[in-house]
Amino acid sequence: MTKVMPPKPPARPDKVPLWRYVKLFRQDILSAQPARLYRAWMAEFRTPFFRSFLVNQPDLVKLLLKERPDDFPKSDRIAEGLKPLLGNSVFLTNGADWKRQRRIIDPAFEGGRLKDTYPAMRAAAEAAVKRLEGRKGPVEIEGETSHAAADVIFRTLFSIPIGHEVAGEVFTRFRDYQRSQPLLNLAAFVPLPRWMPRFFRGGTRRNAETIRALIAQLTAERMAAIEAGRAPDDLATKIMTTRDPETGSTFDTAEMVDQVAIFFLAGHETSASALAWALYLVALYPDWQERVAAEAAVLEDESFAAVSRLKNSRDVFRETLRLYPPVPMMVREAACSEHFRNRAVPKGAQMVLSPWHLHRHERLWENPNGFDPARWGTENGKQCQRDAYIPFSAGARVCTGAGFAMVEGPLILSMILRRFRVEPVAGRAPVPVAHLTVRSKNGIWLHLSER
Repeated sequence: MTKVMPPKPPARPDKVPLWRYVKLFRQDILSAQPARLYRAWMAEFRTPFFRSFLVNQPDLVKLLLKERPDDFPKSDRIAEGLKPLLGNSVFLTNGADWKRQRRIIDPAFEGGRLKDTYPAMRAAAEAAVKRLEGRKGPVEIEGETSHAAADVIFRTLFSIPIGHEVAGEVFTRFRDYQRSQPLLNLAAFVPLPRWMPRFFRGGTRRNAETIRALIAQLTAERMAAIEAGRAPDDLATKIMTTRDPETGSTFDTAEMVDQVAIFFLAGHETSASALAWALYLVALYPDWQERVAAEAAVLEDESFAAVSRLKNSRDVFRETLRLYPPVPMMVREAACSEHFRNRAVPKGAQMVLSPWHLHRHERLWENPNGFDPARWGTENGKQCQRDAYIPFSAGARVCTGAGFAMVEGPLILSMILRRFRVEPVAGRAPVPVAHLTVRSKNGIWLHLSER
């Protein structure tokens, strides 16, 4: 097996002045953190503006996410960078608003709905393979996986392909938005008065407004189709016609725009990130690539049942989510004072949960920085999957679309590798950075050759 290690950004020196940390943070939140976080159970950060605690200890992660989620709600500051696009979506809300939204959204992803959406998902995968046919020279694969994942979202949500005029415009605008907006900006940690204007990088607010206007157009058209009795039975129709079992209310058009925005972000951006890294990893590890390609023969069966036989592809995708979790950090807020690991945690402190560090924790995982899809069959892998693996978060706020993603990712990966062999481009190793998700600083470049 090759000795090449998957790319990992360099850590900063353990102690740097605040101004230096701010500069590094603005460039990339991953490389702005010290190496000790890969071994620490908990780390405290103090500045004149805030106190935050990064938590890696499994029982504390479980307490925050599963046992006492209401005592550690999602920090309002997380909305600072994402509010222009996501509005009052389920990703940003807390309390009664969030619970109502989940009661309406969750049924769309339950039971047989995955099976119902599979034909649209497979059609998007086939279209992605077709777009790659005949490509010459190095291919920037992040752009291709973004296109494929966006196609999946539009086909499953609104029954339209990415070639649809509005869908294509949303995708183009979102690509620009993604590069201009980090997942966490400094406002996520520095408390600013509500009256103080928020400043964003060039084009961020303008792109967000355009995306929301386009989504509003699609949503209004679907509302009209539902009222006329001619709406397709897709995810948008299911969500827009589901009533809150407690209040009997449904989402109005404005609320639905917020939710569609997060479906597009969560369902497209995260899948695109994971797929691109998965393809790069199998390019580095051709033995795993060949296992996935050989296994993909089961997809001659076009039924949903074939997906359950993609074991190697699923393990590769799961390992990719460990090494490159699309959402590398999550922020909660202590609703009351606490005492963790002999440290006083004041009310209002920011509690940072970092899948990026937890998934590579040196005291938990065997070979934490290596690519080893076989680990999921080992005792260490099984234990860590229970205690230290949260690519979709965990507990009450676990991503609604986690099951969707674990069908989509292995399917598209298998469809591409069934048709193409992928190899890394010499001298163009990707450098992970955090934009909205974990992406490569200068793209992920691969050579593709048809099998």
